[in-house]
Amino acid sequence: MSDSYFYDTLPKKRMAAGALLLDEQGNILIVKPTYRPDWLLPGGSIEEDESPRAGCEREVLEEIGLDIPAISLLSIDYVSRVPDKNESVQFIFYSGVLSAEQIQRITLPPDELSEYRFVPVAEAEKLLSPRLAVRMAPSLHALKEGTTAYLEDGRETWAPAEAVSS
Repeated sequence: MSDSYFYDTLPKKRMAAGALLLDEQGNILIVKPTYRPDWLLPGGSIEEDESPRAGCEREVLEEIGLDIPAISLLSIDYVSRVPDKNESVQFIFYSGVLSAEQIQRITLPPDELSEYRFVPVAEAEKLLSPRLAVRMAPSLHALKEGTTAYLEDGRETWAPAEAVSS
């Protein structure tokens, strides 16, 4: 039996990456897909042989027309299987503050996205899909603290290291 056969038998997980982009007032950029009711962060599925960071940057370019680097990883969320959706690993990257000039250059693919807006955190949490909305607080906390949050179904799953060692 070859190594490639063994690897072909391993489970496959879906992966996606989103970009947290802010305006100069600290509002979050969200986009409205044409194919679902909830709003999302710019981003999408990571392709085969593509890193999460590269996937995030590619999706941002495809969705809003801006070539923006993914600066830092804010959160990784293992999302359990639910009816009609397989399990996945979701990444959120911080991609910085957009200038007024960059915002003016945003262009959306009309077959995929119908609009975008910058909204305060509380409004974003109401408009985003529920599974994405639960990632926002830990991701924003990670941005503030300069850390990365590990989540399972949107929840942090263990105590900080200093609490364990006490």
